Amino acid sequence: MSIRNNIPNSITCVNLVCGAMACVAAFHLNETWWWGLKGYQAAYVLIGIAAIADFLDGLVARAIGAVSAIGKELDSLCDLVSFGLAPAMLMYNLLEPEVGAIALAALLIAVGGALRLARFNVDTNQTTTFTGLPIPANAIFWVGYTAFAINTPLPTWAHLLAIVALSWLMVSPLRMFSLKMHDFSIGAAWQQYTLIVGTVFAIVVCGLPGLAVGIALYVVLALIK
Repeated sequence: MSIRNNIPNSITCVNLVCGAMACVAAFHLNETWWWGLKGYQAAYVLIGIAAIADFLDGLVARAIGAVSAIGKELDSLCDLVSFGLAPAMLMYNLLEPEVGAIALAALLIAVGGALRLARFNVDTNQTTTFTGLPIPANAIFWVGYTAFAINTPLPTWAHLLAIVALSWLMVSPLRMFSLKMHDFSIGAAWQQYTLIVGTVFAIVVCGLPGLAVGIALYVVLALIK
């Protein structure tokens, strides 16, 4: 395989490394761990960098003509770590001090993500729309959710309900729209515009927890559609 073909794969591996480091950071949840950041804050930064790498690898692969089957499979494997396992570890470490072994329920997030990615890889119909919640959106939700839950105590049942709901959404038959717009008219892309404006407003008002609000809005808009 040529050096050119390995460029996008190298970017994909940045996604993986950041996801793995986010898992480590999650086990230092409330400790000062990295560059003066607490573990959960460092995990957020690392998941964010992983998301940027996830966007760039495909962009670069198409730009230089290095799209490959191996690249697609590698991308999914890395996404599972960064957007499935890392959020699961955040939730596990958030819950474990209070509920013990019940915190293992957070692993459902990783299971749902694995099933979601496996289905995506064999489904040729998921181009302009998706079946089930995309796994990067899952990670965005958990960043917002944990940012709220760390500072605002919630009952155990609320955490478990959120875990089951998001895990199910990833494997559900719900058709989710893509943010990629081919027609920029309001009539054709009202969902995308509503989601962008609503999420920005939620972040301005709520801070990081607004990310979870944005993903909830995404689901509601998909249900309306």
